[in-house]
Amino acid sequence: MGEIVLGVAASHSTLMNTHWDKVAGIDRAERFRDALEEARDAIAEARPDNVVIIGSNHFRGFWLDLIPSFTLGVDEVIAAGDGGTPKGPQKSDPVFAQALAEDLVERGTEVAISAKMTIDHGQSHAVQYLLRDLDVPVTPLVINVFATPLPTVKRCVELGGNIARAIERSGQRVVVVASGGLSHQLPWPSRWQDPDGDDEEFLVEAWRNGRGEWEKYDKRRREIIVGARPTLFPEFDEAFLGRLDRGELGHYTDWTTARIGEEAGNGGQEIRTWLTMAAALGFAPGETLAYSPMPEWLTGMGVGVIRPEAAGGPGAERDR
Repeated sequence: MGEIVLGVAASHSTLMNTHWDKVAGIDRAERFRDALEEARDAIAEARPDNVVIIGSNHFRGFWLDLIPSFTLGVDEVIAAGDGGTPKGPQKSDPVFAQALAEDLVERGTEVAISAKMTIDHGQSHAVQYLLRDLDVPVTPLVINVFATPLPTVKRCVELGGNIARAIERSGQRVVVVASGGLSHQLPWPSRWQDPDGDDEEFLVEAWRNGRGEWEKYDKRRREIIVGARPTLFPEFDEAFLGRLDRGELGHYTDWTTARIGEEAGNGGQEIRTWLTMAAALGFAPGETLAYSPMPEWLTGMGVGVIRPEAAGGPGAERDR
């Protein structure tokens, strides 16, 4: 019988590698990176056979010509190398990944598949920091958190529960990693259908036409990101992490896309990755390893773990 041996969640930022020297409060940045190292050691101690990385894609592997709610990489996994993250082919386990996809569909969660998935910093930050020097295959699961309409939080929670049940049948020891969030406001249109101004119109053009040539758009994209005004919501982040610690992340199951945007910013839609992971761990109590509000990286940066011994069983739902 397979099992989830650890759940880990960590924020990412496209500026995290490239703008380390622009950080005013170096202690905040170091606290976050120390927590990543602690989480990495916990993964190593868990001795996983596979790691499922639940994350987002910032229009480097997915485009408006086709963008499913959920997509599982079932064969080749190629990292884009953006923002100083790993580049090139990543170790994968096609047999495990394909079986996971088939089991999810049988259980009622229709995931799309990709036999040649390009991941960006939305998942490769996790590879870089959480899986450093660990020779373990990755199975990426991309959740659409940017191109409306987004999958409901409830569907993400159902996905997490079905991941747990599918892993039980796999015979594998699996770590489930969530990469994304916490609160932040990206200088992107909240609705791609309604861009406002030249920058947003440029971004939508890149989202429409970037397949196969995303690097053509990358210079101006990064100029737009770097020039953005930081907007964080620390009160939301602290409440969210408090619920992680108490095993109460099921509280957010009925939140709408609009409410998340109001309380955590449009980048806060990435909390779906944390909630999917937490659901796979039965919404068990976890532990916040660090929280660092990082306006220099435009994001509230958090790291948390959920250990399976705290869970009441795979996919079991806790307090909402």
